[in-house]
Amino acid sequence: MPLHLEIVTPERRAFEGDVDEVIVPGIEGEMGILPHHAPLISLLGQGVLRLKTGGQEQEFAIFGGFLQVRPDRVVVMAETADMASEIDVARAERARREAEHVLEGGFVESADLASARAALQRALIRLRLADRGSRQSSRGEHEAPRHAPTQTHHEPPGE
Repeated sequence: MPLHLEIVTPERRAFEGDVDEVIVPGIEGEMGILPHHAPLISLLGQGVLRLKTGGQEQEFAIFGGFLQVRPDRVVVMAETADMASEIDVARAERARREAEHVLEGGFVESADLASARAALQRALIRLRLADRGSRQSSRGEHEAPRHAPTQTHHEPPGE
């Protein structure tokens, strides 16, 4: 029995389909979810969501939100969800440089410091995921089937 997965953000449905397994970044670490999982509601952390179907894997950069698990269905309601192949590497690199510049700049208000640290973490997750995807493609590994997003989502710079 497959597990039906939906990944939604406020702007779009990033993925919907049947999967064999989902690994999500929880606030206290990764959680693996298989069909017939016990019902669960949890907060999401920042990191990489991996879904596996028929031996193939897709990855998304996930930032915050909630997770609802039922025995046959998983709903991920994330603040943002970027498929590895959709990540704009140049934009993520700019966000990383901007956040590092703020952090290296000396005295910063605590709210600005927290915002810069969060922006840096988001940029590094996106860059790591994009780099992993490009290394897999260059080795000739097969990509998992893609599910087209219903809308395009663009975050403001630095996010």
